[in-house]
Amino acid sequence: MYTYNQPVKILHGAGILEKLGEEAIQYGNKAFIVTGKTSAHKTGLIERVKEILLKSSIEYVIFNRAESNPLTTTAMIGAKVYKEEGCDFVLGIGGGSAMDCAKAIAFLTENEGDISDYIMGIKQGENAAPILLVTTTAGTGSEANSLAVLTNPENNDKKSLKHPSIYAKVSFVDPELMVTLPTRFIASCGFDAFTHCYEAFIANRSTPESAALALEGIEMIFENLVNVYHDPTDIQSFSKVAHANTLGGIAIDMSGVNLNHGLEHPVSGLLDASHGEGLAALFIPTFEYTKDKVREKLIKIGELITDKSATDDEKVESTCKKIKSILEEIDLNITLTDLGVKEKHINWLTENAFKTMNYAITNNPIIATHEDVKEIYKKCL
Repeated sequence: MYTYNQPVKILHGAGILEKLGEEAIQYGNKAFIVTGKTSAHKTGLIERVKEILLKSSIEYVIFNRAESNPLTTTAMIGAKVYKEEGCDFVLGIGGGSAMDCAKAIAFLTENEGDISDYIMGIKQGENAAPILLVTTTAGTGSEANSLAVLTNPENNDKKSLKHPSIYAKVSFVDPELMVTLPTRFIASCGFDAFTHCYEAFIANRSTPESAALALEGIEMIFENLVNVYHDPTDIQSFSKVAHANTLGGIAIDMSGVNLNHGLEHPVSGLLDASHGEGLAALFIPTFEYTKDKVREKLIKIGELITDKSATDDEKVESTCKKIKSILEEIDLNITLTDLGVKEKHINWLTENAFKTMNYAITNNPIIATHEDVKEIYKKCL
């Protein structure tokens, strides 16, 4: 038994941002723009968005305080400002962090109290302010799902708010907005998109729909991510990576993530590390831990990159080699040590993984024990 619900209107394509005004005016006359502190401003995107909104007679307030790993406290401040300014809808502009912060703010405009209580299931929410999203990265898939990942600065818990009210009304996926990204972000975001597709594909809660979307996303990333990393101006390839990212976002909304994400969230929650880089550092050991249990699915992935005469063993081996080669070619062959993790952190990381990400750990085809998790962390140092 499962539910498939995809209520987001997704506008995808080069130049699609120009439709922002005509879509936004349907939700009111005053936008609350949520963005980060630098990137969207440096590229001139915020100025462009202002012009588009003003052409449709939409006023705006800018809240440019979203961190790279957005905090619960920032979202609560944002909701307070939204109400004081009398805004009609939230417009998130940026990567996953800005979009997740925007979703959380929209949720808090309609639900009182500490958002951590809703994240941890202590309270149940209801509605949210209307949300529009403009993604500037091909990573996270937040534009397409009902998830918002936040970190509680009091205890470093990093966990998702999942609620149907925080689906965007409209999301804009314009690859032209992504070509100015530094290659480091292209790599980490692209690998995040891959892990969404891969984890949704092998998940215990995988469904026929999520598996089909995830497999298509994997194929697109296999074919295009390295090209985009070496040539960000390749709009055609970037459009496909962005499409794969959106498919991954939908897939994890349906089927969830598993062990790799389950172990990464504590790392970036504790050390404010890059989420995509953390996933890369953890991927091969978590992959090796699970691969024998998901052999049939690895064969299906291998069929994307081998000819019809390949044996099943060759398909599995090709899948393993392909993933490792991508990590090398996009310069993400890194360790947890590179991200600041030390052996003294492993006990805390392990306990926090089971505290905040148990749903992900139990969604893995092999359910890891505390000792298993500790060993995986050690292998990744």
